[in-house]
Amino acid sequence: MVGDFRALNTYTIPDRYPIPRIHETLTQFSQAKLITAMDALKGFHQNVLTDNSKKLLRIIVHCGIFEYLRMPFGIKNAPSHYQRIINTIFPEELSEGWLIIYIYDIMIVSETLDNHISILERVLQKIIQVNMKISLKKHHFAYSELKERGHVVSGLSLGIEKNKVAAVLLKPMPQKKK
Repeated sequence: MVGDFRALNTYTIPDRYPIPRIHETLTQFSQAKLITAMDALKGFHQNVLTDNSKKLLRIIVHCGIFEYLRMPFGIKNAPSHYQRIINTIFPEELSEGWLIIYIYDIMIVSETLDNHISILERVLQKIIQVNMKISLKKHHFAYSELKERGHVVSGLSLGIEKNKVAAVLLKPMPQKKK
């Protein structure tokens, strides 16, 4: 069942909590020899709603009224709210610069395998502590190069995935001036 929250979103006061910018987070990969990427399973759905929020997120259908118990996708402030929650779980790790979180993408960067394993243990302990679920289908542990948000990243280089620029590269060169 899917709710249409457009009407609710028009009356929602925007939450201005900052979402990291891609170019800012990609610079953190510059010294990385190893990269781990994890995805929070069903990201927003891991947040339990307050009773007041449940009342606003009701869906009325022919067989009754249903309330969301967890944050659905499509809510105006869901990304900023989720980013705030996840940032409060990992404040020290984020300030140390080896943890990068973009909404429900969690990335760890390090220079050595021993350091990477200890950082990974620390992050996973917090994930377990707050009962967060991680998608096992969307994880990459200790890779030297990864595709992340349309970019190929490693400690040596940063590029754009070839399939993202293929249409531009295949377009013929202009023959005439306009």
